[in-house]
Amino acid sequence: MKSKEVFKRLIKFLKPYKIRFAEAMLSMVVVAALTSGRVYLLKPGLDKLIETRDMNLLKLFVAVILLITVLHAVFSYIQNYILAYIGQHVVIDLRNETYAHTQRLSLAYFLTRPTGAILSRLTNDIMYIQGAITSVPSKIIKDGLSSLFILGLLFYLNWKWTLASLIFFPFIVYPIGVFARKMRTTALKTQEKMAEIYSLITEKISGIKVTKAFAQEISEIDAMKKVNTDYFNVIMKLLRAMALQRPVMEIITYFISTMLAAYVVYSIFQQTVSVGSALAFLAALMSFYSPIKNIADLNKDIQTSASAAERIFSVIDTETEVAEKPDAAEFTGIEKNIRFENVSFSYSLKEGSKIAIRNISMKVKKGEIFALVGPSGGGKTTIANLIPRFFDPTDGRITIDGVDIRNFKISTLRKKIGIVSQDVMLFRDTVRNNIAYGYKTASDAEVSNAAKLANADEFIKKLPGGYDTVIGERGATLSGGQAQRICIARAIIGNPPILILDEATSSLDTESEQIIQEAFKAIQLGRTTVVIAHRLSTVRRADRIVVISSGRIVEEGQHVDLIALNGFYKRLYDLQFKG
Repeated sequence: MKSKEVFKRLIKFLKPYKIRFAEAMLSMVVVAALTSGRVYLLKPGLDKLIETRDMNLLKLFVAVILLITVLHAVFSYIQNYILAYIGQHVVIDLRNETYAHTQRLSLAYFLTRPTGAILSRLTNDIMYIQGAITSVPSKIIKDGLSSLFILGLLFYLNWKWTLASLIFFPFIVYPIGVFARKMRTTALKTQEKMAEIYSLITEKISGIKVTKAFAQEISEIDAMKKVNTDYFNVIMKLLRAMALQRPVMEIITYFISTMLAAYVVYSIFQQTVSVGSALAFLAALMSFYSPIKNIADLNKDIQTSASAAERIFSVIDTETEVAEKPDAAEFTGIEKNIRFENVSFSYSLKEGSKIAIRNISMKVKKGEIFALVGPSGGGKTTIANLIPRFFDPTDGRITIDGVDIRNFKISTLRKKIGIVSQDVMLFRDTVRNNIAYGYKTASDAEVSNAAKLANADEFIKKLPGGYDTVIGERGATLSGGQAQRICIARAIIGNPPILILDEATSSLDTESEQIIQEAFKAIQLGRTTVVIAHRLSTVRRADRIVVISSGRIVEEGQHVDLIALNGFYKRLYDLQFKG
């Protein structure tokens, strides 16, 4: 993405604040006018003072210069405050839009990208843009206007000297372009390295228990040192370019200024120009080069913000793989069945694609307890994830009562599906809010009833704050069985007609599993339930069992029928219950 396109898109975020921006621009115009006005007064003021030696005139001259200085400071403050105000609002808007878009992206986006890299976009990259929005308009507009006003003043004072000065102007502009290209490339690499640091920190902190269990603290410290060193090496290239740019620009500008100053002084010696005119021209010339150098110094902010914006817009421009049709209908529930019709699915990975299921055709009847069993990696969870449209089939289709689920509104489809998985995910919030997460308007009675169905009400009441107890992140302050029962209550509070239980008891002890199995018996009544399980003891009472291996259906039937077949299911059963 080109810098021009990036900044054009950033400007769209400024539109809601165009009135405030106009106020800031007016202040910049005043600041620029006062800057050139202060220089303009030197010629007539000094010439008159040298000619008359009038002390009253000197007092007036000093008072006017001081007044201009005070006004310059006041309008500079107004301009800086308004730009800071706009900058903060734009950053909030940009972060909100980026975060909102990530919420709409498909699950596949998050499975194929490190969490830290996404976090870096929302924090580190947006921070760079915040600084740029505050400083770039100020320096470009204010310093740009100051340069134009002073350039006009230079022509007014002595057009010949001004033309001579402008001959050297390309020697100033060219290095700015060279440094800009170098810093843009390096700034992008710097932000990519920072994303790697975010990814490492996020992953390792979430897995700190594993690190300590295997005594890998030193190894992880070394890994952090490595990514930090990589970041250091890259950012030093950027800092070298920044450090080199200013002295190079100073050498060029001061060389040019010194040569012109020498010629002006020579003209004074020759008495071809007045002292006031000469000093005013020299002051104007120095004032002209000063904003040019400021714009050159701005190179770093412009390039880092451009590369940061490019990374953020790459997120916003990512299209969701699971899209909703404009004319999608409300999903109200199941009347007959869920049907898979020649469904295949492949995961898209960096190194290619991985086929998860092939040509699956099956039917789940309303009110049926339907079990999926088989070896790990066989495709069971993939099948379950296709029903609420976490993914869409690569081939084939899934229907509910004959209607392709892609014709339903995603939100209404998922509201009618309760999901409990082995990956317990609770938020650092109260028990009540965790249970009512999908139904925030639920009454206390509805929360309590859901907890009772999940066999959770009894232990919740014994917590220090009952339903108002704040639990740790991911349910860290609860036992595995307690956390899972809250997840079950959360899944059923909306009374969903479809229930998906994905290895919901696989990580629990026997006692906790028994309690939860009792809860499942209660919540499955009248619901269409899809159960995924490794433990075959949990699916023996299922109405139908489908055995999945290598992404295909290999057997189907009830428990006793599958045992009688003496096939794949029987071998799995014997392995689990041998002896």
